[in-house]
Amino acid sequence: QILCTIFGVNIYYYGVIMALAIATGVLVADWAGTKYFGLKKETIIDLAPYIIIFGILGARIYYCALNYGFYLRFPTEIIAIRHGGIAMLGGALGLWLFAKRHKLNPIKLCDTSVIGLSIAQAIGRWGNFFNSEAFGAPTNLPWKLYIAPQYRPIPYQDYQYFHPAFLYESILDLAVFAILLVLTKTGRLKKDGNLTLIYLILYSLVRIFVEMFRLDSVMYILGVPVAIFVSVGIIIVSTAVFIYNVKRG
Repeated sequence: QILCTIFGVNIYYYGVIMALAIATGVLVADWAGTKYFGLKKETIIDLAPYIIIFGILGARIYYCALNYGFYLRFPTEIIAIRHGGIAMLGGALGLWLFAKRHKLNPIKLCDTSVIGLSIAQAIGRWGNFFNSEAFGAPTNLPWKLYIAPQYRPIPYQDYQYFHPAFLYESILDLAVFAILLVLTKTGRLKKDGNLTLIYLILYSLVRIFVEMFRLDSVMYILGVPVAIFVSVGIIIVSTAVFIYNVKRG
């Protein structure tokens, strides 16, 4: 949906929501880094371009790889980032490059960044609302979401109302943010990296839950969305590393 047009350029609701999400995430992470992680003020603001650029590139490559058949036929669509793939999957590389350049602890930067990332994801999911995407199976629940006919999958053209899967994830992302903030304030996670591991476990659980509702997963294995397999793998590895960290004290 177009919000407005400025000098002949269309400004989309999706873009505005993403910009708001990124700005909020960066400011929250910078505040947390200064208050709880001993970072200089504006460190995360300086880090943000690295995470954003590499995150978008990495996420887009991942998304295009899962839909390689389509992009082989329409290669110009690869650069259309508003059509899908904004998941910050390459952000870790950008963070590592920034940490190396400025001689900072990359693990501590990760712990700081996931606090902002979780709130950014909660906000960013509302971009799916304006794009009429990331909705779930048909439903008649009181919080059902109306989807216009042109956005409905072909097998569901006769249905009007669907699960607002984007809303489920937005609410759960807010819960993840609250948990991370409480753990940070209480100082219970003594070792650097544990907060990042908790985030990876919690967000992966969120994705597994949401993927059970969504109709637009990009690839399936044995009828199960690839995102669920990836999330399960992340949970297993992150849990193992977390237990190892705890045992080491």
